[in-house]
Amino acid sequence: MSNELQKPVIGFTCGDLNGIGIELIIKTLSDHRLLDVCTPVVFASNKSLNFYLKGLPDHNFKYANTRELNRLNPKQVNVVNCWEEEVAITPGQLTEAGGKYALISLQQATQALKDGLIQGLVTAPIHKKNIQSTEFNYSGHTPYFKAFFNVPDVLMFMVAENMRVGLVTEHVPVADVAKHITRDAILGKLKIMHSSLQKDFGIDKPKIAILGLNPHAGDEGLIGNEEETIIKPTIKEAKHNMMVFGPYSADAFFAHGQFERFDAVLAMYHDQGLIPFKSLAVGEGTNFTAGLPVVRTSPDHGTAFDIAGKDKADHSSFLGAVFECIEIIRKRFGYADMRQNPLKKISARMIANAVDERIEENE
Repeated sequence: MSNELQKPVIGFTCGDLNGIGIELIIKTLSDHRLLDVCTPVVFASNKSLNFYLKGLPDHNFKYANTRELNRLNPKQVNVVNCWEEEVAITPGQLTEAGGKYALISLQQATQALKDGLIQGLVTAPIHKKNIQSTEFNYSGHTPYFKAFFNVPDVLMFMVAENMRVGLVTEHVPVADVAKHITRDAILGKLKIMHSSLQKDFGIDKPKIAILGLNPHAGDEGLIGNEEETIIKPTIKEAKHNMMVFGPYSADAFFAHGQFERFDAVLAMYHDQGLIPFKSLAVGEGTNFTAGLPVVRTSPDHGTAFDIAGKDKADHSSFLGAVFECIEIIRKRFGYADMRQNPLKKISARMIANAVDERIEENE
């Protein structure tokens, strides 16, 4: 295994300056054992880090500035100063500055990811309102990354120890969800999910459950007809290439633990998937953007303005996002490596098995 794979360079965006993002970064990277598995690079500024460090006296967070991303110190936390000017930080407040500098951090980190200077990126929470500008006209991180990397589509994929949930629609008003539930939309998300389960999570033949849109999955057309006219025909079509099942009534599906029989679940809209995920997920949930040529993860929560700057933020989900980022990088490498020369690898495995059998016969 290459040293780059053993210790990938992981970037961190600061998120909204007035939220809990920098506090999460400080608490997470204060555990120096992380330096054994990755080289962290924080895209923020010394002044913003030092502002929050004053309120976190019990955390042993040390860092050094870096100007060149191709000359990082793998034994320390590296910080890229994305701006030099003084910025007013007011924890818990929704301000223009909070969004402006969150975007600067995100832009520089994403460019570094695209240029291959970092191998993965963990994004701290942004506020979707104050980050809006001519440069960021998106409903969140997921569509931003889709546009930045110019890919046809991506999947908002929530992952935890016991469940994985993807969404057909993301930040769409409930009143508009039905019009976005189409054959192409479902098939597109399904293909991304299936591919991700194979190359990012190491599952050769994933089983995927698909939820219905309406209560009781439409009750055979009695409560809406999207299941009969769109979802069921799409599932039938997808079965030619994937193991997909459904549509399931969302309430019974999660209440009876049916999700445990599947490798992933495709929900039709945001709350249908995220409410049960955040209620039933074991361990710390991670938001992963599947379908990108790069690896980006984030915690499964927002800016938490109500506790910002009070040393109350729980960094468990953020830490989980770091480990998930590292693990997906490794899984992708293994997936690509296995397919570079599959015949050679199969032959080598057959020879090894034959040798083992011969040894057992002679013992």
